[in-house]
Amino acid sequence: MADASAIKEHMEVIGADGVHVGTVDHVQEGRIKLTKADSGTGSHEGHHHFIPLGLVADVEGDQVRLSANADVAVTFEEEA
Repeated sequence: MADASAIKEHMEVIGADGVHVGTVDHVQEGRIKLTKADSGTGSHEGHHHFIPLGLVADVEGDQVRLSANADVAVTFEEEA
């Protein structure tokens, strides 16, 4: 797992496959909280989603890269 303190607001979260997963709102209780505006569609739209920090493979520049592909990473998301 990468250094969680390096994860900052508005960083892009991408899967291991390079596909956009969301945008960081902030880190909270061992999870990345994604912004509402960029956090799901349909019934998932309009509320925050969380990605466990355990899925973070690397933080580089303005991107958080996950160890799972985007389609798999979203299955680990929790809703709030």
